[in-house]
Amino acid sequence: MHSPTSHEPFAIHDSVVAPGTQATVEIPVSQQVTGLRSTLPLRVMHGSKHGPCIFVSGAIHGDEIIGTAVIQRLLERLSPAQLSGTIIFAPAVNIYGFAAHSRYLPDRRDLNRSFPGAEHGSLAAQLAHCFLKHVIDRCTLGIDIHSAAVHRYNLPQIRIASGSPYLSELAMAFGAPIIIESPLRPGSMRALAADRETPMLLLEAGEALRFDRFALEVGVAGVMRVLAHVGMIDADDGLAEVEVPLRSSRSSWVRAPRGGVSRRACKSGDVVREGELLARVGGLFGESPEDVVSPTDGVVIGHATLPIVNQGDALFHIAEIDGHGHAGEHADSIVEALAVSEPPFPAAPLLDEDEVL
Repeated sequence: MHSPTSHEPFAIHDSVVAPGTQATVEIPVSQQVTGLRSTLPLRVMHGSKHGPCIFVSGAIHGDEIIGTAVIQRLLERLSPAQLSGTIIFAPAVNIYGFAAHSRYLPDRRDLNRSFPGAEHGSLAAQLAHCFLKHVIDRCTLGIDIHSAAVHRYNLPQIRIASGSPYLSELAMAFGAPIIIESPLRPGSMRALAADRETPMLLLEAGEALRFDRFALEVGVAGVMRVLAHVGMIDADDGLAEVEVPLRSSRSSWVRAPRGGVSRRACKSGDVVREGELLARVGGLFGESPEDVVSPTDGVVIGHATLPIVNQGDALFHIAEIDGHGHAGEHADSIVEALAVSEPPFPAAPLLDEDEVL
């Protein structure tokens, strides 16, 4: 921990936050159709002691609200008087999509493909530029919280860029069930942060427009452990006790072989073997059912929650795990039993469903 010495107030936009205090700051972004100004709401918690400046963000996709709930619970547990450094909380980065229950901005752009943005560009570009200027460029670490899309569920998982021992260390401290080495995508917040040498952890957990208890617990506990690991709070980072999560750098989507009604046999967190039954899809009367089987050995890291499917709909997201058999020796789910595994694969795309052709 840093020694308890006083330091300077934290200035952001037109606000100044004194050491050992916190304040809500609203950064102007653009003008709404009503003519009123829209703002980016931030909570700045400025510790009483020296330390790094980090950010925790949610709802960069407006319907992925699990990060909002994680941040609310973190604010209940953290105190600026006991904090070393500064945390910028952004519970709803995509303020427009958040209000409209939509993944996208009103101009149908994806904010997480719009960085670095531009001050006088599109609405998405303006918001991306605002977040870059006032948040990302102020910080030495970011934790961005996402969920699956509507009608899908993601097992809590940390996604990091490959080849960074420090990010691997932070991901281990976070303690999610699985670590995914995922390529950086042009225009994403993670890619921008990497260009500026700002390490970022991305948590995927739960379902859009829903709060999930397990996802919340993993998110809150994980952020607290990372804060302890980087010396911002006086607590145990848990690394001495935490079991090593599974690791993967390759995954595949399994799709419905026909349209109809799906009956799931597996869910996120389940260890599966090649050829194992994942679901069965039949017609309206249950006629002509077809089996959906796993194409590989691995772990289900995401699944569709809507049982009514069209042919070709993505039903299961399976991460390939080296030595995954260790995870299933004593349990059928990695939520119950984690295992050590190093990724032997070359980097391969890990795409969200809306990006899969």
